Amino acid sequence: MKKMLKLLKIIGKLILLFLLSSVIVVGIFRFVPIPITPYQILNALSGDGLTKSWASYDEVSPNFYRAVIAAEDARFYSHSGIDWRAVKDAQRHNELYPKKRRRGASTITMQTAKNTFLWHGRNYVRKGLEAYFSYLIEFFWGKKRILEVYGNVVEMGEGMYGVEAASQKYFGKSASKLTKRQAALLAAILPNPKRWNPAKPTAYLNRRASTIQARMNSIGLKD
Repeated sequence: MKKMLKLLKIIGKLILLFLLSSVIVVGIFRFVPIPITPYQILNALSGDGLTKSWASYDEVSPNFYRAVIAAEDARFYSHSGIDWRAVKDAQRHNELYPKKRRRGASTITMQTAKNTFLWHGRNYVRKGLEAYFSYLIEFFWGKKRILEVYGNVVEMGEGMYGVEAASQKYFGKSASKLTKRQAALLAAILPNPKRWNPAKPTAYLNRRASTIQARMNSIGLKD
């Protein structure tokens, strides 16, 4: 019994240490650029390389933010990190159509939490941590900062992260100069950025980009 109590105390202290340290780290990253992420390190070690260039919120065209909201998270401004409506819709779809491609419900906030603090995977531990960090950054960062960080840590190609690096590589211009079409093309590759090339879009990618571009007109950005 004493050994069990001692073990529980140790576990409790470790959990408390994790909670405190995570709050401190998230608080710091509210104000400073993210230097590197666990996912970037793991990919670099596996041979993917590492290309990135930090761009502040105001150094990125609003077209990009509207495009990713239209493509990835239409209710971005109305949820608190997790879109439970989308979760239920995805569960219903996957149950009704088990042989079709599984539909996800990952929000921009969840993707930002995962890409910034965690590794990629489908186990319950990572999913639980993703939910925890999603609520944490919603509380400490707010929507504008989440979009800013998302635009810098999102994978845009093999070993390439962030809209600035992608804009320079694919279109030869700064992210601040992205047109609506170019932003829509960048957003269109996000389900599989290692497969698609927005500078040489396929017919499918062009159709997807056109759908995103049409939706962008109804997306308004908020501070």
